[in-house]
Amino acid sequence: MKRKILLVEDNEDNRIIYRLTLTHFGYDVTETADGVTAIQLATEILPDVILMDVSIPGIDGWEATQILKADPRTAHIAIIAITAHALTRDRDRAREVGCDSYLTKPVEPRRVLEEIERLLGTGRTPELDVEL
Repeated sequence: MKRKILLVEDNEDNRIIYRLTLTHFGYDVTETADGVTAIQLATEILPDVILMDVSIPGIDGWEATQILKADPRTAHIAIIAITAHALTRDRDRAREVGCDSYLTKPVEPRRVLEEIERLLGTGRTPELDVEL
């Protein structure tokens, strides 16, 4: 069974790049560009990992993460914050709202893949020299 990833990113180019990388490595990817839909989708599909851009329309990624981590149905889902906010206070905020990991943009898709693999504990190391 394929592992499910919910990709929450309002930049279409970033969504395309991450989706192509993740599907290439066998993940089932569902995408959205806003926080409200992210919460709805997470509750419906119960992904294994959520890639959460924090600067998204509607409910931002910080609040969406807090809501998901407070809900017993979704609290177990690993959430990786992906953000251009690179200050120490942003990293601290990610931890406070419940993010399991924090990556700063620009972040290469391969690094995102490595972090997903680490959080899932799959034990597999993706072949990072594969051309996408």
